[in-house]
Amino acid sequence: MILHELIDYPTLRVIWWVLLGVILIGFAAMDGFDLGTGILLPFVGRDDVERRIVINTVGPVWEGNQVWLILGGGAIFASWPQLYAVSFSGFYLAMFAILFALILRPVGFKYRSKLDDTRWRSAWDWALFIGGFLPSLIFGVAVGNTLAGVPFRIDDDLRIFYDGTFFGLLNPFALLCGLVSVAMLTMHGATWLALKTEGEVRARAVSYGKRAALATIALFALGGVALWLFVDGYVITSVINPAGPSNPLLKTVEREAQAWFANYGAYPWTLIAPALGFLGPLVVWALIGSKREIVTLAAGMVSAFGVIATVGVSMFPFILPSTEQPGASLTVWDASSSHQTLFIMLCISLLFLPIVLAYTAWVYSILRGKVGREEVEGGGHAY
Repeated sequence: MILHELIDYPTLRVIWWVLLGVILIGFAAMDGFDLGTGILLPFVGRDDVERRIVINTVGPVWEGNQVWLILGGGAIFASWPQLYAVSFSGFYLAMFAILFALILRPVGFKYRSKLDDTRWRSAWDWALFIGGFLPSLIFGVAVGNTLAGVPFRIDDDLRIFYDGTFFGLLNPFALLCGLVSVAMLTMHGATWLALKTEGEVRARAVSYGKRAALATIALFALGGVALWLFVDGYVITSVINPAGPSNPLLKTVEREAQAWFANYGAYPWTLIAPALGFLGPLVVWALIGSKREIVTLAAGMVSAFGVIATVGVSMFPFILPSTEQPGASLTVWDASSSHQTLFIMLCISLLFLPIVLAYTAWVYSILRGKVGREEVEGGGHAY
């Protein structure tokens, strides 16, 4: 027996769909509080020392957290090549904007304190704010466009053509999803600051965290209503072959109102995903500011899990629908790499992912504790 046949092709496709979701959730949970901390920086820190305290809570860990973003890009490239082709070419300007904003973060960390000048440091503080806000917004906008569908087509030679524009991505529903992302990650950043800071900085973070939690609940609910009323889903109307070739043109697809809610009726247990999307912010709102700081941080991660899982569960088996050529929509069953490629990647992931998780846990255990004025003003390694 060939080794990769130990796991059949349909199962491997579902496993990699789940793993892609895990990586996206890992990025939102781990790098999300970095982005949220950047968003909160100009507001929770009122003087230079307070802002340095905020920066030093994430300064030692943000690079490691961004591994999840790299993993996500690599996983899409290797396991879902057609998804990579559409998203990384069609969303090119959006990706460039994200990269520009993310580049501002390390530059801001390194250069902010090089000059003892108020205007210089204030400018870099707002650059760090942009480095947190812009990616948070664009990631949410991307999710919104994924739900609404993207204008691409595939010809008979399986060449992919993207016919949209950057500003076409900024439609009302996508922007609403962007606001959900901003609110959720701002809340998550506040839970991190509540864990890592003390005094006035912590009190302000708690205040903003409560408001961001309520905003997350309200915007997530509003997004669900908008999805029901204004956004058509997609339904496969032909026979599905889970072990079929990776050719999206071998099926027929129709757009249908409320189709993205069908999985919840067919599989009621999937309602756990949106329930966690609401439960996480509710727990943050109730407990942030208390001594249960680890619980509130975990609740922020639960919120990220619930919101992202809601999108995945709603769309399954679709990965990226096409508004221009619905039959060319990419699904779990027809957009993956080969059986052998998915199996080899799974073996590699099972080997290295636990190492990444163990190393991350070790780093956070070493860096546990709060950041205060003494560490920032007296520490030679502080930002």
